Amino acid sequence: MFKRQFTAMFSIINILAGLAIVPLFLYIRNPYIFHDLGYAFRAIRCVTRMKRKQKLSPSFLGCFLEKVERHPQKPFIVFEGTSHTYSQADKQSNRIARVLSTHAQVKGGDTVALFMGNEPLYVWVCLGLAKVGCIASLLNSNIRSKSLLHCLSCCDAKILIAAADLRGAVEEVMPTLLQQGVRVFILSDDSDSEGMEGLSAKIQQASDQPLSPHLRANITLKGPAMYIYTSGTTGLPKAALVTHERVMQAALMFSLSNVRENDVLYLYLPLYHTSGFLMGLCGAMETGITVVLRRKFSTSQFWNDCRKHDVTVIQYIGEIMRYLCNTATSPSDRDHKVRMAIGNGIRADTWSDFLQRFGDIRICECYGATEGNVGFINYIGKVGAIGKENFLQKMTIPYALIKYDTEKEEAVRDSRGFCIEVPRGETGLLVGKITPRSEFRGYVKNKQQTEKKKLQDVLVKGDVYYNSGDLLQIDHQGFVYFQDRIGDTYRWKGENVATTEVTDHLVMVDCIEEANVYGVAVPGHEGRVGMAALTLKEGQDFDSSATYQQVKSCLPAYARPQFIRIQDALIVTGTHKQMKRGLMEEGFNPAVIKDPLYYLESSEGYVPMTQDIFNSIKEGRIRL
Repeated sequence: MFKRQFTAMFSIINILAGLAIVPLFLYIRNPYIFHDLGYAFRAIRCVTRMKRKQKLSPSFLGCFLEKVERHPQKPFIVFEGTSHTYSQADKQSNRIARVLSTHAQVKGGDTVALFMGNEPLYVWVCLGLAKVGCIASLLNSNIRSKSLLHCLSCCDAKILIAAADLRGAVEEVMPTLLQQGVRVFILSDDSDSEGMEGLSAKIQQASDQPLSPHLRANITLKGPAMYIYTSGTTGLPKAALVTHERVMQAALMFSLSNVRENDVLYLYLPLYHTSGFLMGLCGAMETGITVVLRRKFSTSQFWNDCRKHDVTVIQYIGEIMRYLCNTATSPSDRDHKVRMAIGNGIRADTWSDFLQRFGDIRICECYGATEGNVGFINYIGKVGAIGKENFLQKMTIPYALIKYDTEKEEAVRDSRGFCIEVPRGETGLLVGKITPRSEFRGYVKNKQQTEKKKLQDVLVKGDVYYNSGDLLQIDHQGFVYFQDRIGDTYRWKGENVATTEVTDHLVMVDCIEEANVYGVAVPGHEGRVGMAALTLKEGQDFDSSATYQQVKSCLPAYARPQFIRIQDALIVTGTHKQMKRGLMEEGFNPAVIKDPLYYLESSEGYVPMTQDIFNSIKEGRIRL
């Protein structure tokens, strides 16, 4: 009897010992297993909560109204010394919704274009549009003339709401807007410009009582919530269709990153961007936090603002972090309450410098695209990685890294015609399988560019994948690293620049015959700065003054070519495609390039490039 009991007890001890060893075994095989499990559980919890909210309301507006009910007097937006509570934001957006519904006669399903910079009114208008079931078209406040008209027409917006300080940009295209029957409302008390109607006085006089939910009865999860514009190879911005479901999914980024309800967010990124609006503003509404909103980023005021408002969470793009690291050191560098930074594009060296200088701040680097169907979060904080693979994500959102030929600019396929997945540690093109769970809705009124982003028969016959256009690498521990961007778009100052748009403006200069625009790497800078190789019309010299005036008047600062290279003839392929790779590798070093080179000096325009200028840029004495 005793022997049987002893044997049974010994067996139980062996089983328990074995079970105790399992976590150790898993940890040895994957040191990040507990981080992965924690993130997976957090993701399940967030998605479950979001599903419950979607049943109550299919719009991101539901998240906001829930917070209004829960803590109406909590500060929602703090802006230039004034604090606006969740309740005040609700009432202000009610006024705007009422004026739009009665005076502007907008109705559910209409598209309304919003042309504004960062300010509380931007938030109130977006909430007001959601309350009447409208689709918001978020226009980049830097665009002008042709690009502005294109963005309005491609989303069929018949109403434009513009900030008072952008009146001049609207007046430039007013004749065309009148022809196209676009009603223009300016956010001022009145307007003496033909076709413009002042809206501010009407808003202040309107009732702040809630509107009937029936006004937004047309809203569905899969329906369009807004259009966010992204640059591409078409030469003009493309309107990415963002559904209500996608907005709510993007808003989960903060919860997934462990943002808490008592956090304070510092938001200076433009609200017309995915990062600023979807991840920042909508993420704040989903978590119910306070947002310290700023019109634009300021290096000198950044940490002062953080200290003044007890900011705990900041958003960033890589270039911003570099700017902060390049400021003069101060005894107060670590005198702040910031505990987390969420964003994308930070380089590994800047990442390390930032932590060493400003203290123990958790940097949560993430990766994704407005129109994309796959993304990553570096929830562990591994320096240099843009994300971490997670078993839950791989089960629910299929993706792959495939071999890509950068010379032929196409995916490599095997003898059966299928793409080839790259092994761990090698660089490949990221593609995400298009499924009902991971959709790709494409670009509005741009079927050609939508289809161009799809890859057919990738791994099996009949499958369809979204082509991210990005070359990534995944190491043996599952960390994801960005390598390069393919195609004709480069990124500078946190903005995507379409080379064809820049080319179109350059060839309008009388002396220029052809232009080949590309991005070149600059030591100490994220992304690539613009450079253009030009050929001149026969018998003409390079007109630096005219070229400068053209790019200054037609392009935002981040899209203006910083360097010009004059060539006798542009290098093209056998199919007459412009060759960029060699030019990008040669860069802008006058010791390497014998062609005439010019540099865009901020006060003088394009001046001859010298070795001294090159050395100053390389050594950081000249900052671009």
